[in-house]
Amino acid sequence: MVADKFARRFLPSFSVLRSFASAARHQSFTLAAEELNLTQSAVSRHIRDMEAALGFSLFRRVGRRVVLTPAGKSLADALEDDLGRITQTLHRAIAAGMQGTTLNVASLPTFASRWLIPRLPHFESTHPGIGINLTARINPFDLAHERFDVAIHFGRENWPDAKLTKLCDEAMIAVASPRFIEEHCITGPETLLDVPLLHLQSRPGVWIDWMREAGVEEGSVLPGKQFDQFTMVIAGAAAGLGAGLVPAYLIEEELRSGALRQVGQTKLKTPNSYFLVQPLGVDNPSADAFVAWMVQQV
Repeated sequence: MVADKFARRFLPSFSVLRSFASAARHQSFTLAAEELNLTQSAVSRHIRDMEAALGFSLFRRVGRRVVLTPAGKSLADALEDDLGRITQTLHRAIAAGMQGTTLNVASLPTFASRWLIPRLPHFESTHPGIGINLTARINPFDLAHERFDVAIHFGRENWPDAKLTKLCDEAMIAVASPRFIEEHCITGPETLLDVPLLHLQSRPGVWIDWMREAGVEEGSVLPGKQFDQFTMVIAGAAAGLGAGLVPAYLIEEELRSGALRQVGQTKLKTPNSYFLVQPLGVDNPSADAFVAWMVQQV
């Protein structure tokens, strides 16, 4: 009872919290006011009310600017996550009210843009009562805390407190543009030793593994450009910057159109796989239908 009375007395309103979050993000009351369509004095009043309720300062003035105090920064970091989850919950509720069940799906960005999204029209046509909200995520996270129904994970079967369904293994192939192949007289894997190669920064040794799988005695150094995303490697290969080594599923359209051609027939199977991850102990028939559809698509 005492805690409830304290919360009613001191808990700031949602509008006050939004003003603080915006001001903290911009380090400016003026920019926060513009973002929220309020006056600068209204934002200042919200901040004062919040400081009075909490009992400590959130900002300090430095010249004509405002900067967060250590306590203010700590609160702002936590609040940004909380407001994001509230927004996600509201969007999910709105979407559910409009079209029935809506699933929140976390996916690796390249997998989503190159494999999943082109196939989603088929899912929507076969499951018209289920909507999909996609969010990019790279690293594992707490499904229940983030309020996702399904996550697409690449790596080992090691996501804690979750149900994992194996989607597929990864097979990488060497590709290059037709013009690059012609200009460098590429006829097979061994000829790639003398041409520029495109490397993914997170997999520095994968070209050597592919060469070994292809039966090529590779040199100690394989020159070429470094990229931090497969999308960049694919774009670089299509532009003729070099030969790329990428998962076959990411370049289905390029192979189909002829923008990229496979060099040799070697497919390097990596030790990692793709998994569909669901929260443990949650009964969600719509999520189960989505997972079953994904497996069927593979």
